Amino acid sequence: MISLADVYHVVTATVPLYVTMFLAYISVKWWKLFTPEQCSGINKFVANFSVPILSFQVISSNNIYKMSLKLVYADVVQKLLAFLVFTAIIRIKDRGGLKWIITGLSLSTLPNTLILGIPLMKAMYRDEASLLLPQIIFLQSMVWYNLLLFLHELDAAIPARTMPVVAPPSQDTGDSETSLEIQSKEEEEEAEHRTQSKTRMLLILMKVGNKLIINPNTYATFIGLIWASIHFRWGVDMPDVVNQSIEILASGGLGMATFSLGKRMDQLFPVRN
Repeated sequence: MISLADVYHVVTATVPLYVTMFLAYISVKWWKLFTPEQCSGINKFVANFSVPILSFQVISSNNIYKMSLKLVYADVVQKLLAFLVFTAIIRIKDRGGLKWIITGLSLSTLPNTLILGIPLMKAMYRDEASLLLPQIIFLQSMVWYNLLLFLHELDAAIPARTMPVVAPPSQDTGDSETSLEIQSKEEEEEAEHRTQSKTRMLLILMKVGNKLIINPNTYATFIGLIWASIHFRWGVDMPDVVNQSIEILASGGLGMATFSLGKRMDQLFPVRN
């Protein structure tokens, strides 16, 4: 039974985020406090510092030795069912393609847990949130976001695919190819097509790898995983000066991230003069 106190806690935790977004929106759209160059600088700070440090703080607090297998299984089943449902819809409607699967998976199973989920889950689950939230963000950062990036690159490569065109044998000339020669040509074309498919897949994986390498959140995720394994295995703690620095940057990072989202609302919901 959800009580009014629970609703109050959820509203108290989430409304400040939307207030920050709204302030960012009116600051850019109506008050003109930030130029496009300044907005770009804020976005770069959020992408390179705020969000990675916030990810590191949450992931490093996850005890990987005591992760809930039920939560892992439920997360995998959720993604698998969503994938099958959207695939079936695309098969039935015969439209949309891989783009619909990517959008459907993102909207239904990959919420912005890092920004909105932290205050929301803490308000809903209190002490249990400190155990569940790091595990959910860990799975998203290590597994699902990387798979989603692979699907994006695969979708971008699909239009470039070209099927080999086989010219029909000429009926005007008296010399016709024997069935053995035709079969040999088909085998060569099939082998060439398999080679091209492997090459395309290798190029896609290389693009995904390059994007992961230049993404600061990738380093934050792996460093957080390494530190969590050290901390919960041998009980080693961070120096207070490092811990406090991360705490300040992570706390400010949540506000900066929501502020950055609010600025982008200017592009989604333009005000007509």
